[in-house]
Amino acid sequence: MDFRQLRYFVAVAEAENIGRAAIRLHISQPPLTRQIQQLEEEMGVRLFDRTPRGVTLTDAGSLLLAEARNLLALFEQTSERVKRAAQGQLGRLDIAIFGSAILDFIPKLILSFRQLHPDVRVVLHNMDKTEQLEALRQRRITVGFNRILEQAPDITTELVMTEPLFLAINRHHPLSRETQIPFASLADQPLVVFPTGPRPSFIDRVFSMCQEEGFQPWVVQEVGDAVTGVALVGGGLGMCIVPESATNLKLPGVIYRPLVKSPPALVDLSCIYRSNDESPILLAFLETLRTFKAIHRAGHEASAHGRPKRQ
Repeated sequence: MDFRQLRYFVAVAEAENIGRAAIRLHISQPPLTRQIQQLEEEMGVRLFDRTPRGVTLTDAGSLLLAEARNLLALFEQTSERVKRAAQGQLGRLDIAIFGSAILDFIPKLILSFRQLHPDVRVVLHNMDKTEQLEALRQRRITVGFNRILEQAPDITTELVMTEPLFLAINRHHPLSRETQIPFASLADQPLVVFPTGPRPSFIDRVFSMCQEEGFQPWVVQEVGDAVTGVALVGGGLGMCIVPESATNLKLPGVIYRPLVKSPPALVDLSCIYRSNDESPILLAFLETLRTFKAIHRAGHEASAHGRPKRQ
C-alpha cells in the first residue's frame, strides 16, 4: 500500500463511483479499478460493495477512509514542513552574541528575522570571539557577532555596520559641558576600558587611537563589557569610550558625548559564519541581515546631521 493507492481509494469513496473518481483524478477508469483491486488484495479485505450505480463502502472501507484521510493530511503537512525547512522557514538558528551591539542592532535584526520566519526558533548564546570560532567549527552555532576579528580561511567575516565612538562621562566632570569631545582631550584622563578576554579586541582599538593622538592612555580599570564600564563611569571611577550602540544604556550620572578625531573614531561590527555553510536557514538569515543593515544605514545617514545629544 502506498500514498497513491490511498489517494485513489479516498477519491472513489468520496465519489461513490469509479468513473467519476477517474475523471477527478485525471486518469482512465481501468487503471483506477486495478489499483483498488490491488489495495483490497494487499489488505485482504473487501473495501467496497459494487452496486448498479457505483460503489459503497464496507465497514472495513469506512474505517480505512477515516485513517486514510488522517494519513494523507499528515503526509501533506510533513511535505510542507520539509519544503519550508529547505527554504529556511523552519528549524533552529543558533546565534552567538557579545558586546554592546546587543544593545541596539542585534535585537532589532532578530525581531525582523522572526517576523519574516516565525517558525524558526532563534537561540542566543553569549560567547566571546574565541568561543564563537570554536562553536562555529563544532557546528554548535550558525552565526556569531563580534568586533575586531582576525581573518580565518574557514570562516567568512561580513561587515554589518560601522559605528562612531562616544565618550561615556560622569555628568559632574568638566568635559560634560562640551557638546563634542576632541579625542586628544582624553590624555591624562582616567579611562575604563573593555572587554577583558581574547585579544585583539576593542581595547586594542582604543589604545591604537590614543597612540594616533600622541598619548598613552591612563587605564584605571579593565572590565568585561560595556555595561560594567558605563556603570563605573556613573560611580565616578573614570570615563569610558563606547560604540554608539552602548549609548542606549541609561544609567544615573552618565551622559554621552561624540568623540571628534581625524581620521574619525569608528569601530566595526561583523558577523561570522562557516564559509562552506549553505544551510537554508543561514541563507535566509543573511538575506534578512543584508536587507536590514541597508535600511539601518540609510536611516542612520538620514538622521546623522540632526542627531540629538546623548544624555
